[in-house]
Amino acid sequence: QVQLVESGGGLVQAGGSLRLSCAASGRTFSTQPMGWFRQAPGKEREIVAAISWSGYSTYYSDSVKGRFTISRDNAKNTVYLQMNSLKPEDTASYYCAAVRDRNYGSTYYETGVQGYDYWGQGTQVTVSS
Repeated sequence: QVQLVESGGGLVQAGGSLRLSCAASGRTFSTQPMGWFRQAPGKEREIVAAISWSGYSTYYSDSVKGRFTISRDNAKNTVYLQMNSLKPEDTASYYCAAVRDRNYGSTYYETGVQGYDYWGQGTQVTVSS
């Protein structure tokens, strides 16, 4: 079983930055693709960014490309989401998610909600205009 705990959310003005962290338990973190999702009230959960277990490959949704950066430190069992140039439309609950270890290649990442097996409780990000 993998447990994920997000931190780093908060209230920030438009144009500001936040760094989200997701600490994972378990011994298989270093071989698990990871992702960040967000969900605003009344909307479906959507992918923000994803990263392969090696960190070699990353994916970003069009809405955050060029502003957000996903990274991971396998020695610390932690994945990060650096969010710059934040906009009011980035306001949402942000969730960290992990794919079960299935011996994926080093460049594999997952972009679909259904492809993830473990989820954190979420951290709120609010961007004021």
